[in-house]
Amino acid sequence: MSFPIDPPFRAEHIGSLVRPEAVLEAREARAAGRIDDAGLRAVEDAEIEKTVAFQAGLGLCSVSDGEFRRHSYTDSFGTAVFASLRTAPTDDPNWRYTNQAGETSGANVSVVEDRLVWEGPANVADFAYLADIAPQGCVPKMTLPGPCHIHFRAGRDNIDRAAYPDLDAFWADVIESYEKEIAALRDAGCRYIQLDETSIAKFGDPKIRRGLEERGDDWRALLDLYIEVIAEVARRTPPDVALGLHLCRGNKAGAWQAEGGYDDVAARLFRDLPIRFYFLEYDSPRAGGFQPLAELPDGKVVVLGLVSTKIRALEDAGALERRIEEASRYVAIERLCLSPQCGFAGDIGGTGLDAADQAAKLALVIEVARRVWG
Repeated sequence: MSFPIDPPFRAEHIGSLVRPEAVLEAREARAAGRIDDAGLRAVEDAEIEKTVAFQAGLGLCSVSDGEFRRHSYTDSFGTAVFASLRTAPTDDPNWRYTNQAGETSGANVSVVEDRLVWEGPANVADFAYLADIAPQGCVPKMTLPGPCHIHFRAGRDNIDRAAYPDLDAFWADVIESYEKEIAALRDAGCRYIQLDETSIAKFGDPKIRRGLEERGDDWRALLDLYIEVIAEVARRTPPDVALGLHLCRGNKAGAWQAEGGYDDVAARLFRDLPIRFYFLEYDSPRAGGFQPLAELPDGKVVVLGLVSTKIRALEDAGALERRIEEASRYVAIERLCLSPQCGFAGDIGGTGLDAADQAAKLALVIEVARRVWG
C-alpha cells in the first residue's frame, strides 16, 4: 500500500461545500431566463476556482469543486444522466427526515419510467476544469452517488415493469453505466473517485427496515444485493483509480433520515467489497460505536467522520483525539484518517452552516490530523 501518498489522506473532506451566494444568484437568474447555461457555468467556474484555492490554502491534499454545479449530490449520476429518471415527493412516514429540534420533513422517491441509458459522460467536463485549476500536489476528487441509490429510493413499484419486467436488466444497465462513466473519468485523468452510498448505513434503523418491508423488500436481502452491485462496480473500476465508499444516514438541511450503528452490516461491508477505504459517519451516537471496525481486514483504511456538518458548534480538538484513540482499539491508528461526517451541502440548500463555520471545521480536521499523525 502506498498510503498516505495515494488517497485517502489523513485530513479529508467529503466533497460538497457551502454554495457561495454568487452561485445561488446565478442559478436563480438561469431559472428566470436572465442568463443562459454558459453564463451560469462562467459564474460556477469563477467560484470553483476560489474554493479550490481555499481548500489548498487550508492544507488539504484532495480538492473537490464543492459540487457547485449540482442541485443535489445525486445529480451527477441521476436525473442529469438518465432521461427516464425523475423524482417525486413521498408522504411515507418511514422515509421522513428529522432535525435537531425533532421536526420532520418529507423525502423524495426515484421513479424509473423507461430503460436507464448512458448517453455519454456526465462528469468529464467538470473534472477537466477541476484538474486544470488544482494546485500542484493536490489530488482532484470526483464524487458520484452510489449505484444503489435509485433502487433504494424507488423500490420495485417505481421501476417501470414494461421497461424492466425483472430487475436483472435494471441492475445490468446501472452497473454498465457506472463502468462507462468511471472509465471516461479515468481516461480524462481522474484517479480519485468517491461513491456516496446512502442506503447501507440506514439498514440499522428499525424505521427504515419497516418502510422496506411495507413495500415488499427485506433489508437483509437488499444488503446482499447491494453488496454484489457495489462490488461489481468496484471490480470494473480501473486499478489505477482510487475508489472510496462514503456511508451516510441522510443530510438534508442538517436533518437525517436514519439512525443506527454499523453492527449488522459491518462484516459484509468491510470483508466482501473490493473497496480499499471507507468514509464513515461517526459524528453522533446515531452512528453507534466503533466496535464494528474490528471487522475491517488488514490493508483497508477508515476515514472517521467525527466532525459534524449538521451543527454549527465547533468540536473540541482534544475530544476528537480521544475518539480517534478509542477507534484505534479496533483498527491500527496508521489505518485511520479524519474528516467531517458528510458534505457541507448535500444539496443546494446546505446544512445550516455558513462559510465561516465550514472553514473552522475543516481547519480543525487538519489541525487534529497533524497532531495525531504528524
